[in-house]
Amino acid sequence: MSNPLTIFQVAGKAMSAQLVRMNTTASNLANAGGIASSEAQAYRTMKPVFRTEYDKATGLATVNVESVVTAGETPTKHYDPSHPMADKDGNVWESAVDETRELVDMMETARGYQNNVEVMQTAKSLILDTLKMGR
Repeated sequence: MSNPLTIFQVAGKAMSAQLVRMNTTASNLANAGGIASSEAQAYRTMKPVFRTEYDKATGLATVNVESVVTAGETPTKHYDPSHPMADKDGNVWESAVDETRELVDMMETARGYQNNVEVMQTAKSLILDTLKMGR
């Protein structure tokens, strides 16, 4: 049987999940407007899939990243025969990254991460205050 989760483990797992989300958002933004010579090679938006994990011993719940999947729109085909990556028909495929949505995701992720930092700081402060009571 595993040890019960602590508040620090719960917040730490949540922060790790938010870091995965931030990394996928950064990758999506870095590839916005990317061009490929075929639809199969074109960049597709990535999103993490979260799974809630319950701890029966404490009743606490935390989150894990189950996987990272491609999501969103399919790449857009453009006719540009002068482009060096154009296929034999003169087409190129542009990644369909919604930059506005990605920026909103980035802000939401940063807020979620910061909230968990605050949880850890508050828990640490409460523990220290409790220890001081014994003096």
